[in-house]
Parts: sequence; C-alpha cells; structure tokens
Amino acid sequence: MPALHRIPRLHHPGPLRHDASVALGAAQAHYLKNVLRLSEGDAVRLFNGDDGEWLCRIVALKKKEGAARCEEKLAEPAPPPDIDYIFAPPKAARLDYIAQKATEMGARRIRPVITQHTVVRKVKRERLLANAIEAAEQCNLVFVPEVLQAEPLEKLLDGWDASRRIIYADEAAPIADPIRALQQLAQGPLAQPETLPQPGPLALLVGPEGGFSEAERRMLRGLDFVHPIRIGPRIMRADTAGMAALALIQATLGDWRG
Repeated sequence: MPALHRIPRLHHPGPLRHDASVALGAAQAHYLKNVLRLSEGDAVRLFNGDDGEWLCRIVALKKKEGAARCEEKLAEPAPPPDIDYIFAPPKAARLDYIAQKATEMGARRIRPVITQHTVVRKVKRERLLANAIEAAEQCNLVFVPEVLQAEPLEKLLDGWDASRRIIYADEAAPIADPIRALQQLAQGPLAQPETLPQPGPLALLVGPEGGFSEAERRMLRGLDFVHPIRIGPRIMRADTAGMAALALIQATLGDWRG
C-alpha cells in the first residue's frame, strides 16, 4: 500500500464506520477511475465531520458509480473554533477563492450576505460548498464548513443570536491595534494572550468591495453584539481584508494559540 499522503482523499457525507460498504457517486467514480486511473482493490481515504477519516478499499468501480469498504479509522473529526465567516459576495472568480480560503483558515460556517453595495446578489450555494469540500480534501481537514444561503444583512441581524458576537473591519474603530481590541473582547483591557479563555461563538463580517453604506454603518454601530476592529494602515480588497481579519481572530482567540 502506498504512503498515506499518496492515497486519494475524498469527502463522503454518508456514514463511515468499520467494515461498512460506502456508495461512491458518479462524480467520485469518474474521478477515481478516469482521472486517477484507480481500480478495484486500490485504497482511498474518505472523511466527513461526523465520522472522521477512514482508510477504505475500492470494491467496485464503474463508469457512473462505485463502492468502497471502510477498513481503518485514521482520524477523529476535527471541527474548528465556532466562527462564522459572513461576507458580501464579490465577483464570481473571487467567490471560489473565498470559499476555499475561509475553509483552510478554519471557519465553521460560510454565510453570504447581501448589502446595499454588494456586487453579486445571486450566489450558488452548491458552488461555494463544492469549493469548500475541495479545500478540505486537499488540506487534510477532517471537517467541511456549513455553507448557508445568502440573505440580506438587515434580515440576518434582525434574527441574530446576541451571544454570538460579530467582529467587523472599521477604520474608525476606537482601538488602533486589532490584536489588543480582540484581547479586550475576550476578557477586558488587562487580558494577557496566554490567559485568554475561549471567547465563545463568534462571527466575522466582511463588507462589500464598495464598503458598507452609511445606513448600514449606523445599524452596526448601534448593536451591542457588534464590535469593530482595524486591520492595518493599507487599503485591501474585501476578500484580502476578510482573510487578514480571520487570521487575526484565529491567532488571538481561535486555535492558533498553541
């Protein structure tokens, strides 16, 4: 058997357990058979966020379907910190990037939101999910983020659970240092990084390429569960700013703290 890192790795949403027979869909069968040139008896790794990752053996592989049998559990599920990534969709080519990078950076949910200046107002959830799955497969993640349907910003905020605090980029935030602002969000002004507790559920809100409208800014500033941070002195594209902010959150409050 080849080394584990050389064995193809695919997401499978159905149950995975010892000695279980797993059906492979047409797209996966085509990929294994015609792209990778695998056949019956070859190994494949299957994973999902409920059952972990399993070493499996292909037992049938046809043009439009296949099957594999689970042999050995390789890893337990590894969900990231409870952070939603909420973003105003940019042009289509950048949507794929956002879904991939938000997954790699450890967002547990990906949530498109429509603002007054949003460029793209129709978002294909299936495409976002496909890109998130591809990123999880390639990066050895044992989870796939939940991908939600797009909804208007005002509707999202009206139904928001205030226990999940929202962080968003704002050049007028009162604290210039974003790391210090995030530390205070967790435990107050005297908090030290090594003693910060898990801050509970969070969300990062990334505005559109044209920025939030004045009415939206007033709405955000009027909500107690919404917290602004600055993310540096340079102007960034919306998708770049989102990844920069997500990195700051993971490094300060998430699972990058060691």
